[in-house]
Amino acid sequence: MNKRKIYTFQDHLEESLKDPEVKKAWNETEAEYQLACKLIETRLKRKMSQRDLSKKIGTSQAAISRIEAMSGNPSLALLKRIANALDVKLSISFSQQSVS
Repeated sequence: MNKRKIYTFQDHLEESLKDPEVKKAWNETEAEYQLACKLIETRLKRKMSQRDLSKKIGTSQAAISRIEAMSGNPSLALLKRIANALDVKLSISFSQQSVS
């Protein structure tokens, strides 16, 4: 029987973050990544498409796509409308950076 370990995204990320340039880029985009993940996760739990969400909040599907692709820069007002449409509370926090 062949017992190969499955190489996961987490494995890849941990290996990639050993490179200082990759680690710097990751740290600079972590907030966008977290926002994108939570938006996608919540939207899918609500069984909504990007188009459904965009219609509900009065914006374009492309605007939702840009946020989820980490290439958008949504305003606080837009994030509030998204949270309201998804029936969730918008929470923003600051935390101490880890020293690495």
